[in-house]
Amino acid sequence: MLERERIIEIVVAASAVFVMLGTMIAIGSEYGGPESALSATGGEMLVGAIVGFVVLLTAAGIGLAYLLNDPGDGLEDDADAQNAV
Repeated sequence: MLERERIIEIVVAASAVFVMLGTMIAIGSEYGGPESALSATGGEMLVGAIVGFVVLLTAAGIGLAYLLNDPGDGLEDDADAQNAV
């Protein structure tokens, strides 16, 4: 059986991928030209969607790192403060 943290990570990652696919499909259907060619505006929108996807996954990763961090594993301790004493 998968651990709770692993299930949360899988759900967040899969949700982000589905949002990206939905965005790409919406852009393709809205800005698609004749013969399935993407217009210049559609290309710009697609680049923006890709950048947004990278930012979304970065924010999700940072959020999960803080959310799923166990207090007892020592990740939140400041090593420099311990060495100074």
